[in-house]
Order: sequence, then C-alpha cells, then structure tokens
Amino acid sequence: MNPIDQFNLDIRSLSVFLAVLDEGSVSAAAVSLGVSQSAVSHTLDRLRQALGDPLFVKAGRGITPTRYALDTGPHVRQLVQELRGLALGPPFIPAEARLTVTIAANDYQRDLLLPALARVLQSEAPGIELQVMPSGIPTPDRLRRELCDLMITPHPPPASDIIQRRLLDDRMVVFYDPAQRDAPANMADYLASRHISIVFNTGERLGMDEVLASQGVAREAAVTVSNFSGLPAFLRDTPLLASAPARLKDGILRDFAFAPLPFRHRTFSLYLLWHQRHHKDPAQRWVRNQLLTIASQLPEHPPQ
Repeated sequence: MNPIDQFNLDIRSLSVFLAVLDEGSVSAAAVSLGVSQSAVSHTLDRLRQALGDPLFVKAGRGITPTRYALDTGPHVRQLVQELRGLALGPPFIPAEARLTVTIAANDYQRDLLLPALARVLQSEAPGIELQVMPSGIPTPDRLRRELCDLMITPHPPPASDIIQRRLLDDRMVVFYDPAQRDAPANMADYLASRHISIVFNTGERLGMDEVLASQGVAREAAVTVSNFSGLPAFLRDTPLLASAPARLKDGILRDFAFAPLPFRHRTFSLYLLWHQRHHKDPAQRWVRNQLLTIASQLPEHPPQ
C-alpha cells in the first residue's frame, strides 16, 4: 500500500467517498451530491491513488466496497464531521461565555435598545460584559481597528468591508409640555416659538435643521444641548418646543405631549454595523440576533 497523499484528501473528496459508500452506487451518489457521475468517478480515482486501495469494485451490475473501505468508513465519517465542525467554529453557549462586547451608540440609540440588551445578557449570558461608547460621527475605522465590535447609527458609512442591517425606522416629531402650551398650530406658530436645539459634540446638527435652512427659515434656540438626554429637564415647565425622534415618547420624553412637525421631513432608520471579519463569529452573531429581536419587538413609533 502506498503512503497516503494527504494533499489529495479534502472534505469534498471524503464526502464523495461516504456518499458512494452509503448509496452503493456512483450514479446514486452523484444525484445525492448534485454533481455529475464523471465528477464522482474522477474523485474516486484520486482517492484510490491517495489511499492505495480500489475502495469499490464491480459486483454484477453494481459495485461493492472493499474491506478497507468498510473499515475506513467510520473513521472518515468522524473526520468529515470534525472538519465541518471546525469550519463552523466552536459551539457558542451563552451561559458559559466570558467576553466583553463593545457597542458604539449615541444616546438615542443607546437608551432605546441597549438597556434591553443588558437585561438579556444578565439573564442568558451573565459572563458577557456590555461596554457602551459614543459613536460620534461613525467611521469604518472604528470597526476595522476593533475599537468597538458593533455600531448603531442612522448614518452608516459607505464601506465594502462593513456589513449593515436595518434595525428600525423612526421619524422626528415636536414635543412640548401640555401644562404650559398647546401644540404648534402651523408652520408660523412653530417658527414663532422658541426651541431647545441640539448640536452634537461633533458639531453636527439635526438633519431637520438643514431642511429648514433649505427653505430659508430657521428655529430660534432658547437652549442648546449636546444630546437628546438633555431635553427633558429644559422642556419641563416651559413653553419651549423640542424636536426629537418619536420613539423617545416611550423613553425619556414620556411625560410630554407630541405633535407632527408642521413641514415634510422623511423618516429615518437605525442600522446595526459590524466588520466582515466577525460576520460568522458565533458570539457576535448571537449578540446581533438579540439586538435584531429587541428592535423587532419595539412598538411602532407614534402615528402621524
């Protein structure tokens, strides 16, 4: 018997061997594998050369495995299973996991989604520590350099190596304290009111301010804060208006009334981003699936 040429052994070739062994026929194995008979025959010829055994010999109109093939079959089957398991990576058991997951998200995304994720981790994967950092202006480099594992943002950066999934949709509405004033009746009333404006730490303003600027108008700011978390304290007991995502009605702005914006402004989406190198990572995939489930279970944003 010739020494085994390991370079002629691969998971596909071994899978062909097992298919012929199980089916007892080259043609039936070809059907089960979805390949041609000639491809199966060619692979068997390579295996015969590599293993130094005929493997299957003619028996009447069919074929029968050699003693070597019968004895080797269980070992090959176990090897193929192990190779397939290696390709999938080690099994991920949430309850036994010990790792840190870092998610970049600004305050709106953070407060909307991540407390629920923290509760899931505490219940199902207490060994996973959740670290949250501000996303600022999202850039692919944060994920490429592994400064964070995941990113949640309404502005996914264009990059071929960054994978994104839409989590949910939302829209901007105007919040106010109903004990102090009524909803703005129209555009003139909206512009005549004073507002709590947002200028993020990056210097970025809300997209709706750009929409107003394109119409040649602007809101008058009485107060400017750096994130949505600053709105409730300044809105309470005042006649000010605060334009913010509608889903905040279920969170930090639950104590206030809201009304539609008095001008057209498109809805926006939040996206979950990760680097392609971690696409098949079982731990990260599990965390991503938890976030997707959390987002899918949120109530619809308040109707127009």
